[in-house]
Amino acid sequence: MTVLLPALIPEAAKKTFTTTVSLTRKTGSKLKDTIALTLKLFRRRKNEQRARHGWVPVFAQPSAGPASRVRGFEPITAGTQIIRLATSAAELDAAQALRYRVFYEEMGAHPSPEMLATQRDFDQYDAVCDHLIVVDQRREGGSQVVGTYRVMRREHVRSVGGFYSSSEYDVSRLANFPGTVMELGRSCVDAGYRDRATMQLLWRGIAEYLNSHGVDLMFGCASLHGTDPEKIAVQLSYLYHYHLAPEALRAKALPERFVNMNLLPKESIDPKRALASLPPLLKGYLRVGGFIGDGAVVDHQFNTTDVCIIVKTDLIADRYTRHYDLGERKVASFKQAS
Repeated sequence: MTVLLPALIPEAAKKTFTTTVSLTRKTGSKLKDTIALTLKLFRRRKNEQRARHGWVPVFAQPSAGPASRVRGFEPITAGTQIIRLATSAAELDAAQALRYRVFYEEMGAHPSPEMLATQRDFDQYDAVCDHLIVVDQRREGGSQVVGTYRVMRREHVRSVGGFYSSSEYDVSRLANFPGTVMELGRSCVDAGYRDRATMQLLWRGIAEYLNSHGVDLMFGCASLHGTDPEKIAVQLSYLYHYHLAPEALRAKALPERFVNMNLLPKESIDPKRALASLPPLLKGYLRVGGFIGDGAVVDHQFNTTDVCIIVKTDLIADRYTRHYDLGERKVASFKQAS
């Protein structure tokens, strides 16, 4: 488990998923295929393990620890890059420095005095979460950490009192889901690495993590640019009418932050055009069966309007079934090459 550097004083939590929306703009429609294929593959393998002799994570390493102990994560290599879990304070520091460059220097967020002084993005959750990092092993002249994703499970939540998303949404229905739950956040990629290869490597890492921990439900906050809901009324209304989560999984924006998403009647929306206008990551989630919580949240500090995305990992969209065998062969070849 990583530890927060003493100099990095806990700060109010920042965006979940904010920059993933931007960094995936260049990856286009390929991202949804990666999400679908990797989740399908690992879900099927996990079910096969359960059917044979009870659940055993496909890539888990032997462990004599308690069930809550972090199970093994198999690093994945592609070319000069590798995705793995951060295992030291120095690696966490490198991830926080990358987050600062992207969130504050590039995207114009407003840092606290402590963040400005350290040139690091941090909060109270960093010390207890797992941090996926993409490392370019041949990069010279700077940090080799070029991508990161923060992951929080119930085991992590116990020591900080709640999921990050609870600052914007009532996530009690998700937190109490009868299965393994995971929250994703703090995603960013170095400006020089925002290509399909790096994004797919990040998603393969997430899929590996899902499989290693038998995750049944994942969620987080995705962002739309701008703070005027009227200007994104088509997108918000489309999400409300076509992708609202079932009652049992419906996180709801906190009353004091709730923004109505039902701004336009359903019959006035062209669903194909509305879907096409969404950020790539959000489209990818929806196309693998993702849901949206009730209510948006405006975040003026980051100039975004947030929605809660929920993905039940055994509800991968049927439309990708015909690609599954090809996807399995690609993943197998990828891992052999690594």
